Amino acid sequence: MAVVTVSGQPGCRTREVAQLAAQRLGFTHISAERLDALMAEEFGPILETRSKVWPDMAASILLRLAAEEHLVVGVDGAEQLFRGFPALLRVRVVAPANRRIGNIMLDGGISRAEAKAEIAARDKDAGRLRWSRFARATAPPESFDLVLNAESQDGAHMAAVVEAAMRARPTAEHGLLSKAAEAQLQFQIRLRLAKHGIHAHGRASLRKTQFGHPSEETFANLLDFYRIAWEYEPRSFPIAWDDHGRVLEAFTPDFYLPESNLYVELTTMKQSLVTRKNRKIRLLREIYPQVNIQVFYQKDLQDLVLKYGLVTQS
Repeated sequence: MAVVTVSGQPGCRTREVAQLAAQRLGFTHISAERLDALMAEEFGPILETRSKVWPDMAASILLRLAAEEHLVVGVDGAEQLFRGFPALLRVRVVAPANRRIGNIMLDGGISRAEAKAEIAARDKDAGRLRWSRFARATAPPESFDLVLNAESQDGAHMAAVVEAAMRARPTAEHGLLSKAAEAQLQFQIRLRLAKHGIHAHGRASLRKTQFGHPSEETFANLLDFYRIAWEYEPRSFPIAWDDHGRVLEAFTPDFYLPESNLYVELTTMKQSLVTRKNRKIRLLREIYPQVNIQVFYQKDLQDLVLKYGLVTQS
């Protein structure tokens, strides 16, 4: 996997740097707000009493995402979560106080005195948050590979530097984090979380799949829960042709599980439509006997939902 972490002092427009760097690299940007939402989806409300286990909760989410996407993580402290990964660039954005105050004045349309007080308050909050999560209020310089001074550079210039630094690394040699590697790391993380009574639900995901029916998304959540790789409607099989060999009818199973070489079809419709679908499945099995397909009916899905509580995510 390739990961860029971007953090910075308040008033340095760090978010802009992270967003622009992600665009230039073609990576997925994860902001602090987006990570908070994913963590709440996965673990429930993020309480102050959980601050000490925040690194493990955040790492659990980000490791899963890194198995699907290359990431730019614009979250303060994220540089502490990926130690030892070869395709990692840890970036810190800093600036003199006057520049930071000036940025706050421009962004908020406030006076210099108000901006100065705002910077002081943000610095204090950032230090308190780092202390609660990492037992250290400051970001040690040795934690970063690249430190950018925003005094004379705007967000676009700094993003270009981040892109150049990342492309200078042999990141092409490192693909996405493998499912096996992720599972091994997740096991250790979940053991630590379990000691605090925290259990992952396996719901948080960046998947952009547009499902045709809510039951399909529910089933996808179940597969994600068990870390089962899946593809949605990856292939259509012709099952009827006219006299000239033109395809008249085809069947597209809902899911394909590559690790099991198995297609899965979900059937939750009224009986008349179920009968029609069963005919297509019968033809598929006759024409393509080498294709493995499993049908889940409405009761099967209901039993799974009741057992695991994996509801559709909005």
